[in-house]
Amino acid sequence: MGGTHRVGVERRGIEVVPAGERYGTARGQFWVWAAANLSMLPVGYGVFVVGLGLAWWQAVLAILIALAASYPLVGLIALAGSRTGVPTMKLSRAAFGHAGARLPMLVTYASLIGWEIVSLALGALATRTVLGRLSPSLARGPLLVLSFLVMAGLTILLAVYGYHLIQRVQRWITLIVGEVTLAYLAIQLAQAHLFSSHGSTGSLPALLGGITLAIAGTGLGWVAGGADYSRYLPADTRPRSVIGWTALGGGAVQGVLLLAGVLLSTGDPGLAGRVAKDPIGGLTRQLPTWFLVPYLLAVVLSIVGAAVVDLYSSGIVLQALGVRLPRPAAAGLDGVLMIAGAAYVVFFAPSFFTPFQAFLFTAGSFVAAWAAVFLVDMLLHRDRGRGYDVPGLDDPAGPYRGWNWPGVGSMLVGAVLGLGLITSADPRLDRLVGFLLPEAVRSGPLGSANIGVVVAFFAAGLLYAAVTSRQATAARARTRHTRSTSSLPGSTPSSAASSSR
Repeated sequence: MGGTHRVGVERRGIEVVPAGERYGTARGQFWVWAAANLSMLPVGYGVFVVGLGLAWWQAVLAILIALAASYPLVGLIALAGSRTGVPTMKLSRAAFGHAGARLPMLVTYASLIGWEIVSLALGALATRTVLGRLSPSLARGPLLVLSFLVMAGLTILLAVYGYHLIQRVQRWITLIVGEVTLAYLAIQLAQAHLFSSHGSTGSLPALLGGITLAIAGTGLGWVAGGADYSRYLPADTRPRSVIGWTALGGGAVQGVLLLAGVLLSTGDPGLAGRVAKDPIGGLTRQLPTWFLVPYLLAVVLSIVGAAVVDLYSSGIVLQALGVRLPRPAAAGLDGVLMIAGAAYVVFFAPSFFTPFQAFLFTAGSFVAAWAAVFLVDMLLHRDRGRGYDVPGLDDPAGPYRGWNWPGVGSMLVGAVLGLGLITSADPRLDRLVGFLLPEAVRSGPLGSANIGVVVAFFAAGLLYAAVTSRQATAARARTRHTRSTSSLPGSTPSSAASSSR
Protein backbone atom coordinates (compact mmCIF):
# COMPACT_ATOMS: atom_id res chain seq x y z
CA MET A 1 0.00 0.00 0.00
CA GLY A 2 3.13 2.17 0.35
CA GLY A 3 4.20 4.96 -1.98
CA THR A 4 1.87 6.91 -4.21
CA HIS A 5 2.70 8.38 -7.59
CA ARG A 6 0.85 11.35 -9.00
CA VAL A 7 0.22 9.40 -12.21
CA GLY A 8 -1.65 6.11 -12.13
CA VAL A 9 -3.85 4.46 -9.53
CA GLU A 10 -3.47 5.74 -5.99
CA ARG A 11 -2.60 2.76 -3.81
CA ARG A 12 -2.66 4.54 -0.48
CA GLY A 13 -5.74 4.00 1.63
CA ILE A 14 -5.96 4.99 5.28
CA GLU A 15 -2.17 5.10 5.71
CA VAL A 16 -0.50 8.33 6.76
CA VAL A 17 0.75 10.44 3.85
CA PRO A 18 4.48 10.94 4.53
CA ALA A 19 5.95 14.43 4.35
CA GLY A 20 7.86 13.66 1.14
CA GLU A 21 4.65 12.92 -0.77
CA ARG A 22 2.62 15.90 0.39
CA TYR A 23 2.32 18.72 -2.11
CA GLY A 24 0.16 21.51 -3.46
CA THR A 25 -1.43 24.58 -1.92
CA ALA A 26 -4.65 25.15 -0.03
CA ARG A 27 -6.05 26.84 -3.15
CA GLY A 28 -6.31 23.41 -4.76
CA GLN A 29 -9.03 22.52 -2.24
CA PHE A 30 -11.25 25.10 -3.89
CA TRP A 31 -11.48 23.09 -7.12
CA VAL A 32 -12.27 19.83 -5.35
CA TRP A 33 -15.15 21.27 -3.36
CA ALA A 34 -16.40 23.62 -6.07
CA ALA A 35 -16.76 20.75 -8.55
CA ALA A 36 -18.47 18.61 -5.90
CA ASN A 37 -21.13 21.29 -5.41
CA LEU A 38 -21.44 22.87 -8.84
CA SER A 39 -24.62 21.28 -10.13
CA MET A 40 -28.27 22.13 -10.60
CA LEU A 41 -29.24 20.34 -7.38
CA PRO A 42 -28.55 23.39 -5.16
CA VAL A 43 -30.92 25.37 -7.41
CA GLY A 44 -33.56 22.81 -6.47
CA TYR A 45 -32.62 23.19 -2.79
CA GLY A 46 -33.34 26.89 -3.07
CA VAL A 47 -36.78 26.05 -4.44
CA PHE A 48 -37.35 23.57 -1.59
CA VAL A 49 -36.51 26.22 1.01
CA VAL A 50 -39.07 28.64 -0.45
CA GLY A 51 -41.56 25.77 -0.67
CA LEU A 52 -41.60 25.52 3.13
CA GLY A 53 -43.80 28.62 3.13
CA LEU A 54 -41.13 31.30 3.34
CA ALA A 55 -41.06 34.70 1.69
CA TRP A 56 -38.11 35.17 -0.64
CA TRP A 57 -36.17 37.31 1.86
CA GLN A 58 -36.67 34.70 4.59
CA ALA A 59 -35.37 32.00 2.25
CA VAL A 60 -32.29 34.10 1.51
CA LEU A 61 -31.72 34.62 5.24
CA ALA A 62 -32.10 30.90 5.95
CA ILE A 63 -29.62 29.99 3.22
CA LEU A 64 -26.99 32.50 4.33
CA ILE A 65 -27.23 31.33 7.95
CA ALA A 66 -26.98 27.67 6.88
CA LEU A 67 -23.91 28.21 4.70
CA ALA A 68 -22.15 30.29 7.35
CA ALA A 69 -22.86 27.61 9.96
CA SER A 70 -22.02 24.48 7.96
CA TYR A 71 -19.13 25.00 5.56
CA PRO A 72 -16.60 26.27 8.13
CA LEU A 73 -17.09 22.87 9.82
CA VAL A 74 -15.84 21.18 6.64
CA GLY A 75 -12.86 23.56 6.64
CA LEU A 76 -12.00 22.82 10.27
CA ILE A 77 -12.02 19.07 9.65
CA ALA A 78 -9.89 19.63 6.53
CA LEU A 79 -7.39 21.40 8.80
CA ALA A 80 -6.99 18.22 10.85
CA GLY A 81 -6.13 16.37 7.63
CA SER A 82 -3.45 18.82 6.54
CA ARG A 83 -1.81 18.74 9.98
CA THR A 84 -1.63 14.96 10.24
CA GLY A 85 -1.79 13.46 6.73
CA VAL A 86 -4.60 11.20 7.98
CA PRO A 87 -8.17 10.79 6.56
CA THR A 88 -11.19 11.91 8.55
CA MET A 89 -12.61 8.71 9.98
CA LYS A 90 -9.23 7.37 11.04
CA LEU A 91 -8.77 10.60 13.02
CA SER A 92 -12.09 9.81 14.73
CA ARG A 93 -10.29 7.16 16.77
CA ALA A 94 -8.86 9.95 18.94
CA ALA A 95 -12.34 11.03 20.05
CA PHE A 96 -14.12 7.67 20.12
CA GLY A 97 -11.41 5.08 20.75
CA HIS A 98 -9.98 2.51 18.34
CA ALA A 99 -12.95 0.20 18.80
CA GLY A 100 -15.55 2.86 19.57
CA ALA A 101 -14.84 4.71 16.31
CA ARG A 102 -16.42 1.85 14.39
CA LEU A 103 -19.86 3.13 15.39
CA PRO A 104 -19.49 6.58 13.74
CA MET A 105 -17.66 4.88 10.87
CA LEU A 106 -20.67 2.67 10.17
CA VAL A 107 -23.02 5.66 10.33
CA THR A 108 -20.75 7.73 8.09
CA TYR A 109 -20.34 4.89 5.64
CA ALA A 110 -24.11 4.52 5.31
CA SER A 111 -24.47 8.28 4.89
CA LEU A 112 -21.82 8.43 2.15
CA ILE A 113 -23.38 5.52 0.26
CA GLY A 114 -26.72 7.31 0.56
CA TRP A 115 -25.31 10.50 -0.95
CA GLU A 116 -23.74 8.50 -3.79
CA ILE A 117 -27.11 6.94 -4.53
CA VAL A 118 -28.82 10.34 -4.38
CA SER A 119 -26.30 11.89 -6.79
CA LEU A 120 -26.51 9.13 -9.37
CA ALA A 121 -30.30 8.89 -9.11
CA LEU A 122 -30.63 12.65 -9.63
CA GLY A 123 -28.48 12.46 -12.73
CA ALA A 124 -30.54 9.64 -14.18
CA LEU A 125 -33.87 11.35 -13.39
CA ALA A 126 -32.67 14.57 -15.02
CA THR A 127 -31.46 12.62 -18.05
CA ARG A 128 -34.87 10.99 -18.40
CA THR A 129 -36.60 14.39 -18.26
CA VAL A 130 -34.28 16.00 -20.82
CA LEU A 131 -34.44 13.02 -23.20
CA GLY A 132 -38.23 13.10 -22.89
CA ARG A 133 -38.27 16.68 -24.06
CA LEU A 134 -36.09 15.80 -27.05
CA SER A 135 -38.17 12.75 -27.91
CA PRO A 136 -40.57 10.80 -25.64
CA SER A 137 -39.26 7.49 -26.97
CA LEU A 138 -35.70 8.30 -25.84
CA ALA A 139 -36.77 8.57 -22.21
CA ARG A 140 -37.95 4.96 -22.18
CA GLY A 141 -35.25 3.44 -24.36
CA PRO A 142 -31.74 2.07 -23.94
CA LEU A 143 -30.26 5.58 -24.11
CA LEU A 144 -31.47 6.22 -20.55
CA VAL A 145 -29.81 3.03 -19.31
CA LEU A 146 -26.64 3.93 -21.22
CA SER A 147 -26.46 7.40 -19.66
CA PHE A 148 -26.99 5.85 -16.22
CA LEU A 149 -24.09 3.46 -16.78
CA VAL A 150 -21.86 6.22 -18.19
CA MET A 151 -22.31 8.37 -15.09
CA ALA A 152 -21.76 5.42 -12.79
CA GLY A 153 -18.74 4.21 -14.78
CA LEU A 154 -17.00 7.60 -14.83
CA THR A 155 -17.59 8.03 -11.09
CA ILE A 156 -16.17 4.60 -10.25
CA LEU A 157 -13.21 5.07 -12.60
CA LEU A 158 -12.17 8.35 -10.99
CA ALA A 159 -12.67 7.00 -7.46
CA VAL A 160 -10.55 3.94 -8.24
CA TYR A 161 -7.74 6.07 -9.69
CA GLY A 162 -7.84 8.22 -6.58
CA TYR A 163 -6.92 11.63 -5.27
CA HIS A 164 -4.39 12.80 -7.84
CA LEU A 165 -6.60 12.24 -10.87
CA ILE A 166 -9.69 13.50 -9.02
CA GLN A 167 -7.96 16.77 -8.18
CA ARG A 168 -7.00 17.39 -11.83
CA VAL A 169 -10.36 16.38 -13.30
CA GLN A 170 -12.36 18.40 -10.76
CA ARG A 171 -10.73 21.61 -12.01
CA TRP A 172 -12.00 20.95 -15.55
CA ILE A 173 -15.43 19.86 -14.33
CA THR A 174 -15.70 23.13 -12.40
CA LEU A 175 -14.80 25.24 -15.45
CA ILE A 176 -17.06 23.40 -17.93
CA VAL A 177 -20.07 23.04 -15.65
CA GLY A 178 -19.59 26.60 -14.41
CA GLU A 179 -19.87 28.04 -17.92
CA VAL A 180 -23.00 26.03 -18.73
CA THR A 181 -24.53 26.95 -15.37
CA LEU A 182 -23.96 30.66 -15.97
CA ALA A 183 -25.60 30.33 -19.39
CA TYR A 184 -28.53 28.45 -17.82
CA LEU A 185 -29.05 31.14 -15.19
CA ALA A 186 -28.84 33.90 -17.80
CA ILE A 187 -31.51 32.20 -19.95
CA GLN A 188 -33.82 31.43 -17.04
CA LEU A 189 -33.56 34.74 -15.23
CA ALA A 190 -34.02 36.71 -18.46
CA GLN A 191 -37.43 35.19 -19.09
CA ALA A 192 -38.58 34.71 -15.50
CA HIS A 193 -41.10 37.08 -13.97
CA LEU A 194 -39.09 37.63 -10.83
CA PHE A 195 -40.97 38.49 -7.64
CA SER A 196 -44.31 38.14 -9.41
CA SER A 197 -45.26 35.74 -6.61
CA HIS A 198 -44.13 37.32 -3.36
CA GLY A 199 -45.78 34.83 -1.03
CA SER A 200 -46.65 35.47 2.58
CA THR A 201 -44.14 35.80 5.39
CA GLY A 202 -43.48 32.42 6.96
CA SER A 203 -43.61 31.64 10.66
CA LEU A 204 -40.55 31.24 12.88
CA PRO A 205 -40.81 27.40 12.77
CA ALA A 206 -40.87 27.59 8.96
CA LEU A 207 -37.74 29.75 9.01
CA LEU A 208 -36.03 27.26 11.34
CA GLY A 209 -37.08 24.48 8.97
CA GLY A 210 -35.50 26.34 6.05
CA ILE A 211 -32.24 26.76 7.95
CA THR A 212 -32.20 23.09 8.96
CA LEU A 213 -32.98 21.89 5.43
CA ALA A 214 -30.21 24.05 3.99
CA ILE A 215 -27.69 22.91 6.62
CA ALA A 216 -28.48 19.22 6.07
CA GLY A 217 -28.25 19.55 2.30
CA THR A 218 -25.08 21.66 2.11
CA GLY A 219 -22.01 21.62 4.36
CA LEU A 220 -23.19 19.00 6.83
CA GLY A 221 -23.35 16.43 4.04
CA TRP A 222 -19.62 16.89 3.35
CA VAL A 223 -18.03 16.98 6.82
CA ALA A 224 -17.08 13.30 6.82
CA GLY A 225 -14.76 13.85 3.83
CA GLY A 226 -13.16 17.06 5.03
CA ALA A 227 -9.71 15.61 5.80
CA ASP A 228 -9.65 13.02 3.01
CA TYR A 229 -8.47 15.55 0.42
CA SER A 230 -6.47 17.97 2.56
CA ARG A 231 -4.21 15.19 3.91
CA TYR A 232 -1.96 15.55 0.86
CA LEU A 233 -1.21 19.21 1.68
CA PRO A 234 2.11 20.01 3.40
CA ALA A 235 1.82 20.12 7.18
CA ASP A 236 2.96 23.75 7.31
CA THR A 237 0.12 24.98 5.07
CA ARG A 238 -1.49 28.02 6.68
CA PRO A 239 -4.53 26.94 8.73
CA ARG A 240 -6.63 29.90 7.61
CA SER A 241 -5.95 29.03 3.98
CA VAL A 242 -7.03 25.41 4.45
CA ILE A 243 -10.24 26.41 6.21
CA GLY A 244 -10.96 29.33 3.90
CA TRP A 245 -10.41 27.68 0.50
CA THR A 246 -12.31 24.55 1.55
CA ALA A 247 -15.29 26.53 2.84
CA LEU A 248 -15.22 28.91 -0.11
CA GLY A 249 -15.10 26.14 -2.70
CA GLY A 250 -18.31 24.60 -1.47
CA GLY A 251 -20.09 27.47 0.23
CA ALA A 252 -19.73 30.20 -2.38
CA VAL A 253 -20.70 27.94 -5.26
CA GLN A 254 -23.68 26.46 -3.48
CA GLY A 255 -24.71 29.86 -2.17
CA VAL A 256 -25.02 31.35 -5.65
CA LEU A 257 -27.03 28.38 -6.89
CA LEU A 258 -29.32 28.25 -3.86
CA LEU A 259 -30.10 31.95 -4.21
CA ALA A 260 -30.77 31.43 -7.92
CA GLY A 261 -33.34 28.80 -6.97
CA VAL A 262 -35.02 31.29 -4.64
CA LEU A 263 -35.22 33.87 -7.45
CA LEU A 264 -36.61 31.39 -9.97
CA SER A 265 -39.27 30.21 -7.53
CA THR A 266 -40.58 33.77 -7.12
CA GLY A 267 -41.36 33.92 -10.83
CA ASP A 268 -42.73 30.40 -11.33
CA PRO A 269 -45.21 29.18 -8.69
CA GLY A 270 -45.37 25.71 -10.28
CA LEU A 271 -41.62 25.18 -10.08
CA ALA A 272 -41.72 23.68 -6.57
CA GLY A 273 -44.05 20.86 -7.66
CA ARG A 274 -41.88 19.94 -10.64
CA VAL A 275 -38.67 20.06 -8.64
CA ALA A 276 -40.15 17.81 -5.92
CA LYS A 277 -40.52 15.06 -8.54
CA ASP A 278 -37.22 15.69 -10.31
CA PRO A 279 -34.92 18.24 -8.58
CA ILE A 280 -32.67 18.75 -11.63
CA GLY A 281 -34.83 17.80 -14.61
CA GLY A 282 -37.71 19.86 -13.24
CA LEU A 283 -35.66 23.01 -13.90
CA THR A 284 -35.71 22.54 -17.69
CA ARG A 285 -39.31 23.38 -18.55
CA GLN A 286 -38.58 26.88 -19.84
CA LEU A 287 -35.25 26.06 -21.51
CA PRO A 288 -35.02 26.35 -25.31
CA THR A 289 -34.56 23.02 -27.08
CA TRP A 290 -31.13 23.96 -28.45
CA PHE A 291 -29.77 24.30 -24.90
CA LEU A 292 -30.91 20.88 -23.69
CA VAL A 293 -27.84 18.99 -24.94
CA PRO A 294 -25.29 21.32 -23.23
CA TYR A 295 -27.47 21.21 -20.14
CA LEU A 296 -27.46 17.40 -20.15
CA LEU A 297 -23.67 17.33 -20.56
CA ALA A 298 -23.29 19.66 -17.58
CA VAL A 299 -25.63 17.48 -15.52
CA VAL A 300 -23.61 14.34 -16.26
CA LEU A 301 -20.31 16.03 -15.38
CA SER A 302 -21.68 17.65 -12.23
CA ILE A 303 -23.12 14.37 -10.98
CA VAL A 304 -19.75 12.69 -11.51
CA GLY A 305 -18.00 15.57 -9.71
CA ALA A 306 -20.26 15.23 -6.67
CA ALA A 307 -20.54 11.44 -6.48
CA VAL A 308 -16.81 10.79 -6.84
CA VAL A 309 -16.02 12.81 -3.69
CA ASP A 310 -18.37 10.61 -1.65
CA LEU A 311 -17.28 7.39 -3.35
CA TYR A 312 -13.61 8.08 -2.69
CA SER A 313 -14.32 8.80 0.98
CA SER A 314 -16.60 5.79 1.46
CA GLY A 315 -13.84 3.48 0.22
CA ILE A 316 -11.48 4.91 2.84
CA VAL A 317 -14.11 4.52 5.57
CA LEU A 318 -14.60 0.89 4.56
CA GLN A 319 -10.88 0.31 5.08
CA ALA A 320 -10.97 2.11 8.43
CA LEU A 321 -13.73 -0.27 9.51
CA GLY A 322 -11.24 -3.11 9.09
CA VAL A 323 -12.28 -4.50 5.69
CA ARG A 324 -9.06 -5.88 4.22
CA LEU A 325 -9.32 -4.56 0.68
CA PRO A 326 -6.97 -2.25 -1.20
CA ARG A 327 -8.39 1.26 -1.55
CA PRO A 328 -9.18 0.87 -5.30
CA ALA A 329 -11.07 -2.37 -4.64
CA ALA A 330 -13.00 -0.79 -1.74
CA ALA A 331 -14.03 2.10 -4.00
CA GLY A 332 -15.15 -0.37 -6.67
CA LEU A 333 -17.24 -2.33 -4.17
CA ASP A 334 -18.95 0.85 -2.99
CA GLY A 335 -19.60 1.71 -6.64
CA VAL A 336 -21.60 -1.49 -7.04
CA LEU A 337 -23.75 -0.54 -4.01
CA MET A 338 -24.23 2.93 -5.50
CA ILE A 339 -25.48 1.49 -8.80
CA ALA A 340 -27.88 -0.90 -7.06
CA GLY A 341 -29.40 1.79 -4.82
CA ALA A 342 -29.70 4.39 -7.58
CA ALA A 343 -31.27 1.87 -9.95
CA TYR A 344 -34.00 1.21 -7.39
CA VAL A 345 -34.73 4.93 -6.91
CA VAL A 346 -34.81 5.63 -10.66
CA PHE A 347 -36.57 2.58 -12.03
CA PHE A 348 -38.71 1.27 -9.15
CA ALA A 349 -39.33 3.87 -6.39
CA PRO A 350 -42.68 5.72 -6.71
CA SER A 351 -41.14 9.16 -6.00
CA PHE A 352 -37.82 10.83 -5.21
CA PHE A 353 -38.52 13.59 -2.71
CA THR A 354 -40.05 11.46 0.05
CA PRO A 355 -37.14 9.00 0.46
CA PHE A 356 -34.64 11.82 -0.09
CA GLN A 357 -36.09 14.00 2.66
CA ALA A 358 -36.22 11.03 5.03
CA PHE A 359 -32.57 10.23 4.32
CA LEU A 360 -31.49 13.86 4.64
CA PHE A 361 -32.73 14.44 8.18
CA THR A 362 -32.17 10.94 9.57
CA ALA A 363 -28.57 10.77 8.38
CA GLY A 364 -28.11 14.42 9.30
CA SER A 365 -28.92 13.75 12.97
CA PHE A 366 -26.19 11.09 13.26
CA VAL A 367 -23.61 13.03 11.22
CA ALA A 368 -24.25 16.24 13.17
CA ALA A 369 -23.68 14.45 16.50
CA TRP A 370 -20.48 12.82 15.21
CA ALA A 371 -19.14 16.09 13.77
CA ALA A 372 -19.75 17.93 17.04
CA VAL A 373 -17.77 15.38 19.08
CA PHE A 374 -14.97 15.31 16.50
CA LEU A 375 -14.64 19.11 16.38
CA VAL A 376 -14.84 19.61 20.16
CA ASP A 377 -12.16 16.96 20.63
CA MET A 378 -9.99 18.62 17.99
CA LEU A 379 -10.39 22.20 19.21
CA LEU A 380 -10.46 21.53 22.95
CA HIS A 381 -7.88 18.76 23.29
CA ARG A 382 -5.76 18.53 20.09
CA ASP A 383 -5.11 22.23 19.50
CA ARG A 384 -3.77 22.86 23.00
CA GLY A 385 -0.34 21.32 22.72
CA ARG A 386 -1.05 17.58 22.60
CA GLY A 387 -2.09 17.22 18.98
CA TYR A 388 -2.83 13.79 17.51
CA ASP A 389 -0.66 10.78 18.29
CA VAL A 390 -0.57 9.69 14.64
CA PRO A 391 1.20 6.31 15.15
CA GLY A 392 -1.26 5.59 17.98
CA LEU A 393 -4.18 5.83 15.55
CA ASP A 394 -3.00 2.53 14.02
CA ASP A 395 -2.33 0.71 17.29
CA PRO A 396 -5.35 -1.03 18.90
CA ALA A 397 -3.32 -1.23 22.12
CA GLY A 398 -2.11 2.37 21.90
CA PRO A 399 -3.35 5.58 23.51
CA TYR A 400 -6.71 5.44 21.70
CA ARG A 401 -7.45 1.80 22.48
CA GLY A 402 -10.88 0.43 23.23
CA TRP A 403 -13.88 2.68 23.66
CA ASN A 404 -13.74 6.34 24.63
CA TRP A 405 -17.13 6.36 26.30
CA PRO A 406 -17.46 10.13 26.63
CA GLY A 407 -17.18 10.42 22.85
CA VAL A 408 -19.42 7.44 22.04
CA GLY A 409 -21.98 8.37 24.70
CA SER A 410 -22.15 12.01 23.65
CA MET A 411 -22.71 11.05 20.04
CA LEU A 412 -25.48 8.59 20.95
CA VAL A 413 -27.24 11.10 23.23
CA GLY A 414 -27.08 13.77 20.52
CA ALA A 415 -28.30 11.42 17.81
CA VAL A 416 -31.22 10.12 19.91
CA LEU A 417 -32.30 13.68 20.74
CA GLY A 418 -32.01 14.59 17.08
CA LEU A 419 -34.09 11.63 15.89
CA GLY A 420 -36.69 12.36 18.54
CA LEU A 421 -37.19 15.89 17.23
CA ILE A 422 -37.54 15.25 13.50
CA THR A 423 -40.44 13.98 11.40
CA SER A 424 -40.49 12.14 8.11
CA ALA A 425 -42.73 12.21 5.07
CA ASP A 426 -42.08 8.48 4.73
CA PRO A 427 -44.82 6.83 6.86
CA ARG A 428 -42.66 3.79 7.63
CA LEU A 429 -39.78 5.88 8.93
CA ASP A 430 -42.04 8.40 10.63
CA ARG A 431 -43.02 5.75 13.19
CA LEU A 432 -39.38 5.55 14.30
CA VAL A 433 -38.65 9.27 14.68
CA GLY A 434 -40.28 12.23 16.39
CA PHE A 435 -40.80 10.26 19.60
CA LEU A 436 -39.92 13.30 21.76
CA LEU A 437 -42.56 15.50 20.14
CA PRO A 438 -46.12 15.70 21.54
CA GLU A 439 -48.69 14.77 18.92
CA ALA A 440 -49.95 18.34 18.61
CA VAL A 441 -46.41 19.60 18.00
CA ARG A 442 -45.47 16.71 15.76
CA SER A 443 -48.22 17.49 13.27
CA GLY A 444 -47.70 21.25 13.47
CA PRO A 445 -45.17 23.66 11.96
CA LEU A 446 -42.55 23.02 14.65
CA GLY A 447 -42.58 19.31 13.90
CA SER A 448 -41.92 19.92 10.21
CA ALA A 449 -39.02 22.27 11.07
CA ASN A 450 -36.85 19.21 11.88
CA ILE A 451 -34.74 21.11 14.38
CA GLY A 452 -33.42 17.79 15.66
CA VAL A 453 -30.44 18.04 13.31
CA VAL A 454 -29.26 21.25 15.00
CA VAL A 455 -30.13 19.95 18.48
CA ALA A 456 -28.07 16.80 17.83
CA PHE A 457 -25.01 18.91 17.01
CA PHE A 458 -25.16 21.19 20.04
CA ALA A 459 -26.21 18.48 22.51
CA ALA A 460 -23.40 16.11 21.54
CA GLY A 461 -20.78 18.85 21.43
CA LEU A 462 -21.70 20.48 24.74
CA LEU A 463 -21.99 17.14 26.54
CA TYR A 464 -18.59 15.97 25.28
CA ALA A 465 -16.99 19.30 26.19
CA ALA A 466 -18.43 19.20 29.71
CA VAL A 467 -17.42 15.61 30.45
CA THR A 468 -13.93 15.73 28.98
CA SER A 469 -13.12 19.15 30.43
CA ARG A 470 -13.95 17.79 33.87
CA GLN A 471 -11.77 14.75 33.23
CA ALA A 472 -8.89 16.94 32.05
CA THR A 473 -9.18 19.16 35.14
CA ALA A 474 -9.12 16.10 37.42
CA ALA A 475 -6.08 14.70 35.57
CA ARG A 476 -4.18 17.98 35.95
CA ALA A 477 -5.03 18.05 39.66
CA ARG A 478 -3.68 14.50 40.10
CA THR A 479 -0.50 15.46 38.25
CA ARG A 480 0.06 18.52 40.45
CA HIS A 481 -0.58 16.44 43.56
CA THR A 482 1.89 13.80 42.42
CA ARG A 483 4.58 16.41 41.74
CA SER A 484 4.05 18.19 45.04
CA THR A 485 4.16 14.90 46.97
CA SER A 486 7.31 13.71 45.22
CA SER A 487 9.07 16.97 46.13
CA LEU A 488 8.54 16.47 49.91
CA PRO A 489 11.64 15.50 51.99
CA GLY A 490 11.99 11.76 52.36
CA SER A 491 9.47 10.91 49.65
CA THR A 492 10.22 8.37 46.94
CA PRO A 493 8.70 7.98 43.47
CA SER A 494 6.95 4.81 44.55
CA SER A 495 5.43 6.40 47.64
CA ALA A 496 4.33 9.44 45.61
CA ALA A 497 2.66 7.21 43.05
CA SER A 498 0.98 5.27 45.81
CA SER A 499 -0.36 8.45 47.41
CA SER A 500 -1.64 9.73 44.08
CA ARG A 501 -3.67 6.59 43.61
